Amino acid sequence: MSTNSISSNYAAVIALQGLDQAVADLNATQSKVSTGLDIGAAADNAPVWGIAQDQRNAAGTLDSVKLSLQRSQSALDVAIAGGQSVSDILDKIRSKTLAATDTSISAADRTVLNNDVQSLIKQISNVVDSATFNGANLIQSGATSLSTLTDANASVYTVQPQSLAVGGPNITFTAGASFATATQASLLLSQVTASVAKVNSAVSSLGVSSNSVTAHLTFVSKFQDTLTAGSGNLVDADVAKESAALTALQVKQSLASQTLNITNSAPEILIGLFR
Repeated sequence: MSTNSISSNYAAVIALQGLDQAVADLNATQSKVSTGLDIGAAADNAPVWGIAQDQRNAAGTLDSVKLSLQRSQSALDVAIAGGQSVSDILDKIRSKTLAATDTSISAADRTVLNNDVQSLIKQISNVVDSATFNGANLIQSGATSLSTLTDANASVYTVQPQSLAVGGPNITFTAGASFATATQASLLLSQVTASVAKVNSAVSSLGVSSNSVTAHLTFVSKFQDTLTAGSGNLVDADVAKESAALTALQVKQSLASQTLNITNSAPEILIGLFR
């Protein structure tokens, strides 16, 4: 049996509690819809939030790994492009040197060929000196190895340089190599031919390193995406579901407000009975 009281409006207290709960639920749902997060803070669900935060931190750390790999990839791309150019120039040198071994050509023609070879040798040096990215040159004389990060624990993959400098281990003839006779041209031809094989092998080695860096970069990117998706699965809200709930809670809040107004008017109704 209900009791109407002027000094203690119990019905209004209950209605107010219902309104407060409706407002709290509405605010929580609005927060989920606006942020897209079901668990946005440690207070919402401390264990799950902690796991998701660890995954987010791990994914963020991999940005540095990706940047390191990308720098190494770019340095390798430049070195390989330079190496391929050197190989092409060597082919031209070999062709002209071979022509100079022909005893039937004149001394003047051989001189022209020698001058062309001298120009091409300078081109090799220019290419090697220019094959630099972010301070790293993997084909110059005395080049140092290039280390790149592979994981968040600071593990590294080392790229070995391949000197393509004239007079170096792969191009054995010197910058001053020349010929004035067919015999001298034959001697230089043997050096150039050997250098072509060595340079192609060196560029291939750089290509292997490039493939390794590219493959690992792809792995790190996928791993980072997996970590990001995993943390999202733990804390992301179902926005469509929460949006539907938001509409229902707005109606509930409106009804709770009307109920509170009705219960608050009960004392006025009682007073009216005495008029």
